[in-house]
Amino acid sequence: MEKILVTGGAGFIGSNFCNLNKEQYQITALDNLFLGDVDNLEEEINFVEGNACQKSDLNKIGKVDYVLHLAGTSSAPMFMDDGFVDGYVNSIQSFVTVLDWARKNGVKKVLYASTSSLYGNNPPPLVETQHVIPPNHYAVTKEVYEHCSACYNKVYPEMDIIGFRFMSVYGKNEEAKGIYANLISQFCWDIGRDLAPVVYGDGEQTRDFTNVRDVVAAITLAIKTEKKLGADVFNIGTGRTTSLNQIIAAINKSFGKSIQPQYIENPVKEGYVETQHADISKITNKLGYKPKIQLEDGIDEQVKNLRMDKIRQSSSDNFR
Repeated sequence: MEKILVTGGAGFIGSNFCNLNKEQYQITALDNLFLGDVDNLEEEINFVEGNACQKSDLNKIGKVDYVLHLAGTSSAPMFMDDGFVDGYVNSIQSFVTVLDWARKNGVKKVLYASTSSLYGNNPPPLVETQHVIPPNHYAVTKEVYEHCSACYNKVYPEMDIIGFRFMSVYGKNEEAKGIYANLISQFCWDIGRDLAPVVYGDGEQTRDFTNVRDVVAAITLAIKTEKKLGADVFNIGTGRTTSLNQIIAAINKSFGKSIQPQYIENPVKEGYVETQHADISKITNKLGYKPKIQLEDGIDEQVKNLRMDKIRQSSSDNFR
């Protein structure tokens, strides 16, 4: 059985990848538990508490065939105020440390989280070939990942380094992310407590909401493919858009409630994204990816699996 190291493996996307792939890979989850929770992982998953920035922690893992790097910052709010320096340093340091460790240990592929935030307000649909200017500090670090991967792969072409520009990912196991969680999770937590979800502006901004199970399926296809991918980058989304107002209506329907949102002036001054709509033809054509989870079904599943006691922080201050 092939072995995979998942950094940030007890976090949101990481834990879902581990749990959904536990039958076909021997998986080790490495996590410092900043945004993760050991309870997200099923008992079959080997867990190591540690930091992807530290080679000494990576060396605890032993030989693996693949690395899925999901550790580090996962949203723009982490770069605000006191998080500015740490956001840059920890994010970039962990990525280059993992890359170098992986190559020296004979890893076949490194797969990593980039972000759709790179596109900013580019005209939709968002295509990987579009020129991008990162609209915020978080997106800057992900652009560094992509450029670093391209350079590193030219020097060491034997190891593929594959990036994914995730759209707006939602699903199980986001409670530990608190204020940094996806809007669907945050709105579910609010409505589940009979609170009015706070919406920036008029709620007509749109996102390409993508279920985490589809994201895991896409990443798994990239691991399994025998195609040489080099330092390629793929969008992972659905190719569909939904407004925040539509999301709130769907969540209310799933709960059997009718709680109206509270609309406030948008306080975000750094690169707020009004619309997000992925072109997924590249990953479909190259890897055979097709999203399968309908939004309504994903929201119903989210509502049924809420763990309100696990929510770390209030959801009132996140980007909308």
